[in-house]
Order: sequence, then structure tokens, then C-alpha cells
Amino acid sequence: MHTRRIGDIDVSAIGLGGMPLSIEGRPDEARALATVHAALDAGVTLIDTADAYHLHAHEVGHNETLIAKALATHDRGADVLVATKGGHLRPGDGSWTRDGSPEHLKRACEASLRRLGVEAIGLYQFHRPDPRVPYEDSVGAIRDLLDEGKIRMAGISNADPGQIRQANEILGGRLVSVQNQFSPAFRSSEPELRLCAELGIAFLPWSPLGGISRARELGSAYAPFATVAEAHGVSPQRVCLAWMLAKSPVVVPIPGSSRPETIRDSVAAAELTLTAEEIATLDAV
Repeated sequence: MHTRRIGDIDVSAIGLGGMPLSIEGRPDEARALATVHAALDAGVTLIDTADAYHLHAHEVGHNETLIAKALATHDRGADVLVATKGGHLRPGDGSWTRDGSPEHLKRACEASLRRLGVEAIGLYQFHRPDPRVPYEDSVGAIRDLLDEGKIRMAGISNADPGQIRQANEILGGRLVSVQNQFSPAFRSSEPELRLCAELGIAFLPWSPLGGISRARELGSAYAPFATVAEAHGVSPQRVCLAWMLAKSPVVVPIPGSSRPETIRDSVAAAELTLTAEEIATLDAV
């Protein structure tokens, strides 16, 4: 497995996004654990989760607990950087709400520590800005957790360029990652990706495969990904992730998966080399 850098840690170039294992349409626990184990067998050393990845109101932290169980039952579990998040909530009615207050973030971190069974969280990320709370207050709570040793590294998610610079300043230059939505159909985070490359901060695209399953549909905007995939004899999903990796060394995609075979296919993207012409074609989609 090729590696990339998050802070002072080398991680697999492709990570695993844990959300599909815990929200609507989630698999049973046996298949969920098998999916995580397949990722570890394939060399994945980065798993992204969050306390808000759950379905029912009473099961906050479902995904964190599941990931902890999967890691504890695999001989490579200790080699994985677990990245979790706080600041988002799910009331149980299918909606997503926010609480970026310092009090909530600190309580959420303590709860995540217990669920993950660790003394310090490898990477803790502020999940989403809360319009009711000054951004500097929310990120200030993450700084406090970092200073107290409750978390080893700090990241932010769903941030714009101004917030990235502000967070890095509040954290004293210790911001190691930005997790934003980015896919062939959602490219508005290009400025954030470029800024991360400039600052040497890891950029973690969430939902990187969004919509790619429609790549072979007539008239689909994803059709060029299917064409390139056919030329290489691989899936459009694999081409999509290889295209992202080619954008910058700071990019570390975290595709979600709920089946062992899909994460194995995603991981194989790290071995796929696209030509300059293919990359230019996909950039222009």
C-alpha cells in the first residue's frame, strides 16, 4: 500500500469511511466487521468515523464502537489511525443538527475516548461549523483538547479557505487535516484542496465516489470515468480515486463502504496510474 502523510503519521493512501456501516441501509454487524477487516487486510491504516454516525437517537457513537470492536479483533488493529469527529448530532428522525459549543465538543471527545478505548484520540476533527457559535470558540475547544493530550492531532471538516487559515492560526500551526466533500460531481472544494496543498495539510475528500455508480449511464457527466475505466479494465470507482490521488500528494480519499469487495476495489486505486491525458480529460468533466 502506498502511503501519505497526516501530521507526523504515514497512513494508507486510501482510507475507509465508516459512515455507511452505521446509518440508513447499514449492514448487519457481521458484514460490517468483515468490511473493516477486509480493509485492514488490504493495507488500510486510516479509518474515519464520528460520534454522529448512528441511526437511532439512543445509539450515539454506534460507528465508533463498531470500529473499536473491529480493530480489537484484528491483528493489525493497533496500526490504524482512527479519525473521529464531534459537533454534529442526529436526533433520530433522520435529520442532522449541530452543536459546536466548547462544552459539547469537550464532552463529546470524552465520550469518544471511552468508546474507542484509547487514552488519546489519534485525529479529532470539528465536524461542521455551527452558525450559533463563533468559529474561534469551537476550534479553541479542539486546541484545548490538543494541549491537554486528549487528542494527538487536530483537524476540521466542512470548512472554507478562511476557516482553514483561522483554524490553523488558533491551533498554533498544528492543523493537520481538512475533510470536505469532494467528488467528480462536487468540485466546489477545489480552493480548499489547493490551500491544503500550499500549507502541507492533508485533504480528506468525503463522499469521493458520490454518484459514480451512474458512470455508464448514457449522457452521464461521469461517462468519461467509465471510458477510462474500460481502457484499464477496472471500475469507474477505482479510476475516480486514482484521479483524486493524482491531484496532490496531500489528498487522502476516505471512501465509504459496507461490503468487503467494495473497499478492496477502492484500495486498488493506489496502484492505478493514469496518463496525463486521462487526468486532463477527467479534470475537464
